[in-house]
Amino acid sequence: MECARAGDESAFAALMERWEIPVKSLLARIVLNASEAEELAQETFVRLWRSRGDFRPGAAFRPWLFAIAVNLARNRLRWWRRRPTVELGEWLEAGGDAVETAGGAGALERAERIASVQAAIAALPADLREALVLFEFEELSQSEIAAALGTTPKAVESRVARARAKLRRSLRPAL
Repeated sequence: MECARAGDESAFAALMERWEIPVKSLLARIVLNASEAEELAQETFVRLWRSRGDFRPGAAFRPWLFAIAVNLARNRLRWWRRRPTVELGEWLEAGGDAVETAGGAGALERAERIASVQAAIAALPADLREALVLFEFEELSQSEIAAALGTTPKAVESRVARARAKLRRSLRPAL
């Protein structure tokens, strides 16, 4: 990031190549839509390039990058709430990971479980979903998540615990 900060485009290209999939994965889990995640990932890297001078030398890069991505996802979710055009079921179908159902009843059962978990995660409030996705799927520490979300590690701990409890309650009938 130090080279990119100085304006080295090849160093920035290397950063994009290294972080493209993790950023898209994070965004897809938050907005639950693959095409929107793709668009938001591109915007994340545009913003990263524009604000490269704001990066503090010696600071952790991953939480800073994920903070940009999460803020863009929050803005997009806010925009969707004000202009709802797609039902949640369609949203999940469009954005969920493709699941192969060829392979018998076991694969179909697995697909149903995945759909249940995706729906339960989608039903979480945005602040809980963000903390859970960053902790469980992106494997960030509580302090890294706190830096990305602009909160305290204790608040992150609380959000993850509340998200897990809500998921347990909503998924209990499916298990």
